Amino acid sequence: MARKKQAVLTDSEQEIMEILWRVKEASVRDITDELSKSKTVAHTTVQTMFKILHEKGHVDYRKEGRAFIYFPLKNKASARSDALKNVLKQFFGGSPDVLAQHLLEENDIDLDTLQTLQKKIDKSKQDKGV
Repeated sequence: MARKKQAVLTDSEQEIMEILWRVKEASVRDITDELSKSKTVAHTTVQTMFKILHEKGHVDYRKEGRAFIYFPLKNKASARSDALKNVLKQFFGGSPDVLAQHLLEENDIDLDTLQTLQKKIDKSKQDKGV
């Protein structure tokens, strides 16, 4: 039985999407050339990754001559939100509170950062009328 494709981006898919978000649209060759600056990557691998990204609903394409030009369907903020929802569901029982507690326990957060976070929490409550 085939494994269900996850909507969350893998590391390789994330690399491709980071480039697409920056350049807005690109061919497989464009992405292969960009990725090849830091590591060896096959054109066919990038082609396969685009097929998967398309199936997952992250990209679409149009045809220009013989080339397919890909573009993102989701912006980076939307992808980040989807990934966070997945992490919340998978590791924290869907609870933002449990995630926040975990972050506070596992990280050294300086007083200035905590005060800034508290101000953001207070503003969010005020905006929501709480």
